[in-house]
Amino acid sequence: MGSTPESLGDASRTDGSWIVSVKGVLTVRNHVALAKNCRDEWELPGGRLDLTDESPEAAVVREFAEELGIEVRVTQLLDTYVFEPVPGEPRLIITYRCETDGLPELRCSDEHDDVAWIAVDALHEISLPEGYWRSITSFSG
Repeated sequence: MGSTPESLGDASRTDGSWIVSVKGVLTVRNHVALAKNCRDEWELPGGRLDLTDESPEAAVVREFAEELGIEVRVTQLLDTYVFEPVPGEPRLIITYRCETDGLPELRCSDEHDDVAWIAVDALHEISLPEGYWRSITSFSG
């Protein structure tokens, strides 16, 4: 699962530190919660770790509350890999499987252009980076 340290490449910042982003995969009734970014791509909810986060899992819970206005529980580590969303800005991505109660209404924060429940079967119809696709389908496919 994911990358080994040897295959991570140069995913560090010029100051020698990693840019680490945690993401959550939340599927309900064969639909996944996604957010559309300013590059017109759909992405998994999440973001950088804060120094105030108790753990990466706590950061995922915080990010879902901030970005989508919903509460989730982190249940499983899914994948780790390096992704370069913007040329010259690689990130170490850590994805987690999440759960919630029911099918909550998603609220779009000012961090994204849109949020939606998208059918897993329709993911091929949208702009979605390969790593996110792999994380979504790793347990649902």
